[in-house]
Order: sequence, then C-alpha cells, then structure tokens
Amino acid sequence: MTIPRLLKLDDSFTTILVPGLRDSDDYHWQTCWARRLPRWKRISQRNWLQPDIGSWGAAIRRELATCTLPVILIGHSFGALASWHQVQSRAANVAGIVMVAPAEPSRFELEEVITAAKLKIPGMVFASHNDPLMSFNRAVFWSDSWGCDLIDVGDAGHINSESGFGEWEYGLEKVSQFGEMLLKIDR
Repeated sequence: MTIPRLLKLDDSFTTILVPGLRDSDDYHWQTCWARRLPRWKRISQRNWLQPDIGSWGAAIRRELATCTLPVILIGHSFGALASWHQVQSRAANVAGIVMVAPAEPSRFELEEVITAAKLKIPGMVFASHNDPLMSFNRAVFWSDSWGCDLIDVGDAGHINSESGFGEWEYGLEKVSQFGEMLLKIDR
C-alpha cells in the first residue's frame, strides 16, 4: 500500500537519497528503497570515506541540477548533515528534508557549519535511543532547533543495515506521509 502512494508522489516530487560515510551497502534501507522506487535518485561521488561536507554538497547540487520537480532529500548520518547544510546554504528547489540518524556535528568538527538554525522548509528527523553517533537527547535538541518533526524509533542503533534496517517499511510509510503533507502545503 505504501509503494503505490510513493509512486504517485513521484509525479510531484523528485526524491534524492544522500548516503553517509562509506555509502550504503546492498542491505541498507537506502539501497533497498532505491531498488523498489526506480525514479528515486541517489548522489554519487568519488570518495565515500572522507567526511567532506563540501564534496557531499557538490554531489547533492549535481543531482539537484537535473531535477525539474521540487525535491525531497533523504539523508542518512553524515548525509543527513550534508543535506541540512545544502538546504540552509542553497535551498533551491528543495521542498522537504528527511534526516535519518543524523550524526552529531561535533564528531566531524562541524559545530560552526551545522548550527541550531531553523530550517526554511519542512523537515523530519528519525532518531534512535542507542545511536552510537548521536545520543537521543541531542537528537531531540537538534530536531527542535531545526524545527523538524522527531520520529522516535526506539532502540534502533544507527538505523542502518548493521542494525537490521533493510526494507524498513515503517520508514517508507513515514516518508509517504511526509510527502503527502508537502503536497498539501504546495497547493
């Protein structure tokens, strides 16, 4: 039931997946979603091991440049931070942002780049109580600061393939609801 709703949203939005460090392996929810939703795009870049916010931003901009429809960015971990930064610095054509298990900015010395500034567009943050890259309390702080809805997924680790998140139907359902909400705002 969720996939047909998402396919319908493809007529109104382009969805771009933004993986984190080391990209997303074959069992990661981003890869699983890309297989199921072939119109969704995914950034690509040369070096997935170097946490360079500029490189991630350039990869996002390359994909944005190919989009004629408003975009929904879905970033994981460092990719969530890069998506946030891209929206704050150059929000052209981005209608909404979904950040899954964003990493703590200080882990990458990005405290002066990723700030507690409210986003200019709607956003949603998925957070886990036992994420090794950001405590749940910090996820609450950041989602409040950014003006994003917080989705508490309980004890879910880093919400990746190592934590057992492959197809992740719940995430797809929430993204579908988010896109439908964006449609109402757009009208």
